Amino acid sequence: MAVSLRLTRMGSKKRPFYRIVAVDSRVKRDGKYIELIGTYNPLTGEKKVENEIALKWLKIGAKPTETVRNIFSEVGVMKSFHEQKPKQKPKQQPKPIK
Repeated sequence: MAVSLRLTRMGSKKRPFYRIVAVDSRVKRDGKYIELIGTYNPLTGEKKVENEIALKWLKIGAKPTETVRNIFSEVGVMKSFHEQKPKQKPKQQPKPIK
């Protein structure tokens, strides 16, 4: 099961309001979701994200959409996710053969 982090539309006509959710990638846009991560209101620009839950899903391997990735970057989730990744050792270059 491939999990993606995406927006689910809520609100009335011409008054959009979105929930940021973890959902199976095969489910339709407003279908059943696994877990609620946060909310986004484009009219007021308000963004609320549960950082611990978002980090949990990113560590598991869930793929955020471009919009969700931008929201996470503005809130600071992506920065903390990249800081928690173990740093890779630089690869040793092979010695040239003479």
